[in-house]
This record gives sequence, C-alpha cells and structure tokens, in this order.
Amino acid sequence: MTDASYFNASVAEFLLANDDEILGALTRRHGFSLEHQQKHAWQAQICILKEVLPADLEGQIFFEFAIPRMGKRADVVLIVGGVIFVIEFKIGAHHFERSGIEQVHDYALDLKNFHLGSHQQPIVPVLVCTNVKSHELPSLEWADDSVAVPIGVSTANLLPLVHQGVLEQAEVIPINPWAWAVSGYQPTPTIIEAALALYRNHDVQEIARSDASAQNLGRTSDCIAAIIEDAKLTRRKAICFVTGVPGAGKTLAGLNIATARADEHADEHAVFLSGNGPLVDVLREALARDQAAREGISKKDAHRKVASFVQNIHHFRDDALRGSAPPVEHVVVFDEAQRAWSREQASKFMQQKRGHLNFDMSEPAFLISVMDRHEDWCVIVCLVGGGQEINTGEAGLSEWLIVLKEQFPNWLVHVSPRVESPDYLWGEAAGQVLNESRVRRDEALHLAVSLRSFRAEALSEMIGHVVENRCEQARAAHAAIAERYPIVLVRDLDLARDWVRCKARGSERYGLLASSGGYRLRPESVWVKAKIDAPAWFLNERVDVRSSFYLEEVATEFDVQGLELDWALVCWDADFRYVKNEWRHFGFRGTAWMRMSAAERQMYLKNAYRVVLTRARQGMAIFIPRGDAADRTRLPEFYDQTFEYLRSCGLQEYLG
Repeated sequence: MTDASYFNASVAEFLLANDDEILGALTRRHGFSLEHQQKHAWQAQICILKEVLPADLEGQIFFEFAIPRMGKRADVVLIVGGVIFVIEFKIGAHHFERSGIEQVHDYALDLKNFHLGSHQQPIVPVLVCTNVKSHELPSLEWADDSVAVPIGVSTANLLPLVHQGVLEQAEVIPINPWAWAVSGYQPTPTIIEAALALYRNHDVQEIARSDASAQNLGRTSDCIAAIIEDAKLTRRKAICFVTGVPGAGKTLAGLNIATARADEHADEHAVFLSGNGPLVDVLREALARDQAAREGISKKDAHRKVASFVQNIHHFRDDALRGSAPPVEHVVVFDEAQRAWSREQASKFMQQKRGHLNFDMSEPAFLISVMDRHEDWCVIVCLVGGGQEINTGEAGLSEWLIVLKEQFPNWLVHVSPRVESPDYLWGEAAGQVLNESRVRRDEALHLAVSLRSFRAEALSEMIGHVVENRCEQARAAHAAIAERYPIVLVRDLDLARDWVRCKARGSERYGLLASSGGYRLRPESVWVKAKIDAPAWFLNERVDVRSSFYLEEVATEFDVQGLELDWALVCWDADFRYVKNEWRHFGFRGTAWMRMSAAERQMYLKNAYRVVLTRARQGMAIFIPRGDAADRTRLPEFYDQTFEYLRSCGLQEYLG
C-alpha cells in the first residue's frame, strides 16, 4: 500500500497470512543484514498480535512504520475507526521503562505534528512489555491535541485498550487507511536532526517541510548549486549572500550544499565553516555519537571522520596564515557571516593573541583574499541572519560588501533582494556595490518562513516588534500565534520551571536561557557567568545534571545562537529594561548598573534578547523577577515596567 511501512494489511488479511510470508516481507524491506534479535522480535510481535486481535476487528495494521524526522520506525501502527494506535514492543521486558515510554510518545507526537493524515486524529501511544503480568487497565488521559498520555500494557490488555480508545473517540471520522498512509510527511527538523540526516546522505527534501506556505529549501540549494556550476564553467570567482528570518533554514541550506558538493564533486573539497563555537561543538559531538553507534567504531575515530564536515572558521583562518598557497577548498560555506569580525577587532585579536603583528584587515577581507588565491574559480556562500549581531566587533553584512567594492572588483556577487533591508545593511557605503552590474539578485536566496517553530512561524516577527518597542504590532502578531505557540509571563522561577516541565512531552528538550548581561539574576540562582558545556547541555539525557533538562545551568545568546530547544525558560534581567515608554540599555559594572550610550552596544544587547527569545520551537515561559526593595541593584521598578510592557503586548501572566 505504501513505502512508509515494511508490511501492511487489513487486520483480517493479517490474521489469514502465513507467518513466514509476513516475516519474509519484513526481511526483504529491511534492506540491511538482519540480526537474530530483530528477527526474533518480529516473530514475537506477529504471534502476539495474531493471538489478541479478533477476526471481526475492522482495522489496518502497519509493521515498521517510518518516522523520517527521527530516522526510526515504529514497531506497529494499528488504525481502528478514526483512532491511531502507535505500538512499541519490548520483548521479554518485565517493567515499563521511562525510555520506552518516551520513545513511543515521541513517535505519536511526530505523527501528530508532521504527518498530514494524523493532524486531526486521536493518537494513542502504547508500550507493550511482554513479560508484564496482566493488571488493571488504567484510563486513557487525552492532551489538548488528542494525543493520549502514553500507556504501558501487558499483551492481555492490548485489545481492551483498543476497544477503550475507539469507544472514547467514537465521534471521530473513520480513517481511510490508503489515504492516510500516502497523505505525506512534512517535518521541521532541528538543526541537529538535519545535520545527522544529511550526514547519512539523505536529501534535504526528505527532512524539510514542503508545504506551499513554506519556502522550499531545495529551491535555495538549487540556486546555489547553479551559481557554483556557472563559476566553475566560466572560471570566475563568485560570492553569494543567503538571507532569512531566524530559524528559516539558512544553516540547513548551507549544510546541504556542503554535503552535496562533497558527495558529488569531491574535487571541490566543499566545507561548512562556522565561527559559532558551541554550534560546531554540538554538531560534531552529535555526528560523532551517531556514527560511532551506527558503525560500531570508537567516538574518537568518529570525531576524526566528522571533522571535515563541520569546521571552525578560525581554524581555517589560522591554517591559511601559514602560507600563501590557495586552499584546497573551492567551495566554502560561511555560517552566520554577519558575525565576522571588523578590521579593528580582527587586527587586535591577531596581533595580541596570535602574534601576527602586521595583521591589519577585517575577517571578511582576509577570508575573501584567501579564496582569491585560486587562479581559476571558487565560490563563497555567506549565510546571513538579520539582527543577529550580538558581540563587540561583529562587522555585519556591510563589511563584506565594502570589501568587495574596494578590493575585489572582479568577483561576481549574488544577493537576496532582502540584503538592502535595515536589518541586514548599515550605511550608504556598503549599499553602493549593490548598484554595480556584477550584482545579481535572486529571490531564491532568501528564506522567508521560519522552520524552527512549526507551530508559530510568526514568532520572529512578534519578537522583533517587542524589542523594537512596537507594542500594537507585537500584540497583533502574538494574537496570530497564541493558540499554537504558548508564551507566559511568570514572576516566580520555580513556577516557571514547573510550567516548562509540564508542557514538554516525550523527549522534548527544554532549558534555561538568559542574556549574557543578566548579572543580577544571580540572587535567583541564575548565574550567567558560569559557562555551560554546550554538547552536554544540548545532547545529554535528563538524568545528567549538566543537561538542559535540569534547568540549573543557564545558556546565553552566545551558547544558543543557531541552535534550538522545544521549550524555553527565558530569564529577563534589568540590563534591557522598559522605562517610561522606551527601552533602556544597561551593563553591570562593579556594583552598579551603568547606562549604555553607544548605539552599537545597545544593538548588541537588543539582539541578545532577540536571540534568546527565538530559540524555542513550541513555546516559552518568560521569567521576570519581582526585585528587592532592599537591593539597589534589583529594585522592583527595574522589572515591573518591563513586565507591564510585555503584558500590553498581549502576553498573559501564569499564576499556577
């Protein structure tokens, strides 16, 4: 019926089918060397289901149903009436382990959120432990989205559970199994999931949503590929700038280009470069863990293999400083190009930290000059986020354009039409190059729709209005997403922690975030100066105290830019406070808050809040302290006006 499963049939057909024929179909579709344990598990599942399912049960059964975003398959999906039962078997298990409960819950949530035929249907995640003794069947509890709380049952209780689920959802429209199976799967993967999928040689179309309302990542990738082929054919040097809203898939597009060119054009030595240390560390660790598990090699060897897939841009720079030969790479993808250092910052660092006393150029100037060493052709792909500069010395897109105008007049320039927006471009000098004949504009180089939040594509727009003091627009934008993307204001941190923990289901990840300037959150036990271990924080399980799940270690904008959580608890300090109808910017120095006057520093602080407020895919709690009248650094007035402003933007206070 569909390639989504290894075997499917009506319940009646399944009961009449020969066990060996079913097993043979599963084995042929498996496509890998079949381990004895897997064969035994299938045999046990077939036997159990034939024992418990009656011949008069009208339904459809699917074995090994694909969950593409997670790269896994559910053991069994059983459709009866309008209810979808996602069943995971633990053969020989005596207990309902939390990992099994989370696993089947994740499958159910994935179907609900990303499988078109499942959006409107009730789903029951079921864990069957075959050696659990028969027990009283608990009642089903349904969440607001009609995904039941996962339930563990013995084999004897499986059929009664099915009857209970169908009875409770009797008014639901029955499912046509054929239409359901082929309805389509439109995932919005995290950047970690996307990197894993691309590294396993999956196509970007398989892992990214493709509905008409979303920009097609494949379209952007095709555009960049065409630019590369043209440069290669005409022996020219070209640079292209890809823009997009936060979470729109710029990094995903860059990873896709790097992997596709590396696989199909090995002579180009395409590489993905990022100056975002935490992003590089997290992606490398995730890729290494995955490869070590899949191939049975040591993580050390796996790390060595993935090193060429994602590289730190500073290592690329330092290697280029060792000589004047052209780099081996003909195609380089620079992630977060707007964060490249200015001439002043780069020169200061290289002279003081690296001992290059004659270094006197910006990072964009140096990186282009390195690629310009090629005698024939090369292509630079710059991924640019608007309003994402968060640190001193980050030059923005303007520096790249000024360098191209003044030093590299022969390079072709491909840009998204959006680069002329104030979010991307500063100053008239930078914009002058855009009027030259060598510049080509292409709408395909802009990613307009956020993929990070599958529930609230307008989140970045709303947060932009909030930090720019556009209350009316913020309230309207919030109203458009409130039903799908919950945001609450909380004055008690423990209450905020409880809200986030209760909202997260399955293995959905949550964490504590704050601006790096939030020094006076320390009395609330939120210490932004304590550095997190990014791979452990983003990847480790909830039992690890270093993981984000503990809601103890706080990540700042520098830790999370380019990465994401499912749910976030954002702590708001008095560094960015609302006073008399305007935002005011402060830095904590010594024992007191000092007002920021420099426009550049004000922009960095505003962007820090823009970053931490757009990290969550599904919703967030914003904690604003009550302050302390006895502490002049934490007076209630520092926080209360901010709280009231956010309420005026439409956000509601959560009181428990």
